[in-house]
Amino acid sequence: MSQVIRCCNGQFDISVPVVIIGAGAAGLIAGLAAHDNGAQVLIVERDANPSGSTALSSGLIPACNTRWQALSKVVDNVEIFSQDVRRKNKGQADERLVHRSCLVSGEVLHWLADNYGQNFDLIEGFLYPGHSVHRMHCHPKRTGKALIDSLVTAVDKVGIDVMTSATVTDIFASENSEIRGIRILRPDGSTEDIGCESLILACNGFGGNSGMVSKYIPEMADAMYFGHQGNLGDAVNWGLELGAAVENMAAYQGHGSVAIPHGALITWAIMMEGGIQLNSSGSRFSNEHEGYSEQSIKVLQQPGGIAWNIYDERLHQLALEFDDYKLAFENGAIRYFVSIDELADGIGVSSKIIANSIDDIMAFRTGKKCCPFGRKFQETSTLDGPPYYGVKVTGALFHTQGGLAVDTEARVLRKNNSALPNLFAAGGAAVGVSGKGVEGYLSGNGLLMAVSLGYLAGRAAANVVNEGLNEKTP
Repeated sequence: MSQVIRCCNGQFDISVPVVIIGAGAAGLIAGLAAHDNGAQVLIVERDANPSGSTALSSGLIPACNTRWQALSKVVDNVEIFSQDVRRKNKGQADERLVHRSCLVSGEVLHWLADNYGQNFDLIEGFLYPGHSVHRMHCHPKRTGKALIDSLVTAVDKVGIDVMTSATVTDIFASENSEIRGIRILRPDGSTEDIGCESLILACNGFGGNSGMVSKYIPEMADAMYFGHQGNLGDAVNWGLELGAAVENMAAYQGHGSVAIPHGALITWAIMMEGGIQLNSSGSRFSNEHEGYSEQSIKVLQQPGGIAWNIYDERLHQLALEFDDYKLAFENGAIRYFVSIDELADGIGVSSKIIANSIDDIMAFRTGKKCCPFGRKFQETSTLDGPPYYGVKVTGALFHTQGGLAVDTEARVLRKNNSALPNLFAAGGAAVGVSGKGVEGYLSGNGLLMAVSLGYLAGRAAANVVNEGLNEKTP
């Protein structure tokens, strides 16, 4: 079991000024930021290859005041972005953290593009749930894996060391919780102790720890976990041992559109542009536009914990712009129905039920009926089929949004709001801006905090090292 070992001046095999645990988006960006501020950096990763939860996501980063928005004449700023975040979380997150993360969001993307050759596109044509303007930025391939691979290339190009297949088992700290170093375990059973002057926890949350999920998020205890299996809550547990505070531990990002049994993420753009979800009885059961996070619970509450995404050729073509969907299609997750009768057979209900569900959509759009769940169909395109496409999905837990309390420099805080001496947290290791539950998650909040807190943590950790050097200089 991982633990904090109290020591005064431990003897370490090697020492590196800034050590980062985790090579997902938060850790890699933190490494680049610390390097940019003149610090030597070591990133430690338990897997053989960097990936993290980012590689399993769509890789969409919400940001405001960007050059890509300006090119498309999108009007966005910190206040508009912050309002969208606060509206979704119902004011349940730290206002200062919301403002700071939105403030630096565009700055980070410009810095990554200009200094480290990262390419971004602005996703246009539809809005993700909760966003009032187009602000989702992505790697041109539109996958989280492509984003991670590109960041790994940048880290490698500037000579930042990434130590893979290295599991951190223990943290060394003084009696006042100043970090001294870490202990890593290799696959062959050997260990190595590494000293540091600043430590950044970028090892995400606790979604892969069934015991912690049952304790903090019991409603998702039996749900599929779609995050990285290495997210075992180490950052939270180390922080608690060091005297840190944790916040909003019941908050999480879910998703109501994971194909089964294929385990592929199906883009929510389908729902936002006119698709619907039917349960195994052939009926709609929710407002699909409220958000894909809270949709996880709504899907899991249906018979068998499943639903069917139903959409037409136009939406199928839209979805093919996303590599994750394209792969799901190639692997047979997407089914094609030439008629309502075929669609009904595929779901296993009468064609009359399906026909009524689809006829209702046109009635909602023309105003002859009101959607009982509050969705405004006249504000978006609707189904044009047949033919129809369908994919069987379930709800899943993606990643936790509660975590270590941090300030606006990503410094980990004690319960009295004082900062621990040289410990920082970014991404899922830190508390997010999604409030207290599943419904507060605004699309992209996870990568917003990975990118912004990673950037802030890297700079602040390097500053601690630089200040220490200045104090030692006569």
